[in-house]
Amino acid sequence: MLRSCCVYGAGILCVLLLIAGIAMALTQVFQKLIDNTIKEQVVLENGTEAFSVFQNPPPPVYMQFYFFNLTNPAEVLDGDKPFVLQVGPYTYRSYRPKEEVKFLDNGTRVEAISPKTYVFEPNMSRGSEDDIIRTVNIPAVTVMEKTKDRWFEGLVSALMKSKGIGVFGTFRVGDLLWGYEDPLLKLIQKFITMDDHFGLFYKKNGTDDGDYIFFTGKQNYQDFARIDKWNGNSSLNWWSTEGCNRINGTDGASFHPVITKTEKLYIFSSDLCRSIYAQYESDVSVRGVSGFRFVPPSEVFANLTINPDNAGFCVPAGNCLGSGLLNVSTCKEGAPIIMSSPHFYQADDKFVQDVFGMNPNKEEHETVIDVNPLTGMLLRGAKRVQVNVYLHQIQGFSVLIDEESAKKLYAVVSEANVIVNIPFIVISVGILLGVIFIILMCRQQTSPSTEAERQPLLSS
Repeated sequence: MLRSCCVYGAGILCVLLLIAGIAMALTQVFQKLIDNTIKEQVVLENGTEAFSVFQNPPPPVYMQFYFFNLTNPAEVLDGDKPFVLQVGPYTYRSYRPKEEVKFLDNGTRVEAISPKTYVFEPNMSRGSEDDIIRTVNIPAVTVMEKTKDRWFEGLVSALMKSKGIGVFGTFRVGDLLWGYEDPLLKLIQKFITMDDHFGLFYKKNGTDDGDYIFFTGKQNYQDFARIDKWNGNSSLNWWSTEGCNRINGTDGASFHPVITKTEKLYIFSSDLCRSIYAQYESDVSVRGVSGFRFVPPSEVFANLTINPDNAGFCVPAGNCLGSGLLNVSTCKEGAPIIMSSPHFYQADDKFVQDVFGMNPNKEEHETVIDVNPLTGMLLRGAKRVQVNVYLHQIQGFSVLIDEESAKKLYAVVSEANVIVNIPFIVISVGILLGVIFIILMCRQQTSPSTEAERQPLLSS
């Protein structure tokens, strides 16, 4: 009897455990418990792990810069396609702590700046900062754009000619990145108020990109590290629509906890002067830690015919570029800068075809964000952008090749001229020899006179 009770009791317990287990699995009781615990703990407060990560992001960040070396500047000036060779990478370790942290509104928001410092890593680079790159002379092109149709346009054009300043030039890698004193910018101070230094990341090494106010996530876990204001503003003023001017998301260093595969991760990038979003692509594992990979879809940089929401990025209004390009001149002091993915990845094919040397591919040129979905911590990130310069013929300016290229071109042209004129040289030498030959023949055919012939006809 006791034995039968034990058997029946074990059977009933087994059924109850199976029912309870299935019910808990279906209702995800423990997963929800973990999620709720994480939501409560991942808040920007002094003493929390989340705040420590926020102040000093743990993954080492490396910035790798590649350059396109222009090999045919003279031909480009004549209208040919550019032929470029990619060089690099030039690798820098990036340090990006949060400083001057101050909590606001009972801990619901936090104010901070994020100075970024870049340190060159020669062992991870293919070349040095002293390498010379031939590329577009961005200061010169910017000056040409700014002086177009103004009364002193001719004076600036004459000044550029007299100083041998043209559309292309040779520059040190370090100067191109971090800045140098530009002779043209220095000379035109009387006409235009501009900084006389230029660099793609000028004043961005050891400095911050502005004052940020973040939500702490105390009131809503999905607001964790989301930007409320940048430089005192909750929106931008560079673009022509409210949606395009909206500051959305975090600064890309961290995200809210409990991320799902169906949501979009929004990021504000001051380098791109806009907010972008990324969507789930696949599951990944980074050093044994599971994660979700998010990537920006092609619609983010598509033109308005594909994504009407991007109409506001056409500046001035109606001046729209093709898909994959973003004109950021409005936020770069008028410099004709166009941003894209490297090698025009996901851009219109015509841009790839217009430049010899473009080889876009997903693995090398796509921006990716790998995050742990439970904590929202960044596991790995690769922000891949390409800086382009818009060039076109400006009436009133004549482009001028740089001095070094001119010397090389002069040597080639001189040699070519000699070769081309060889037949004429041969003809000239032949004519000269012919004249000499005729003179010699005439002298040879004239017989010498006799003594009698040399006597006078009449004698006294």
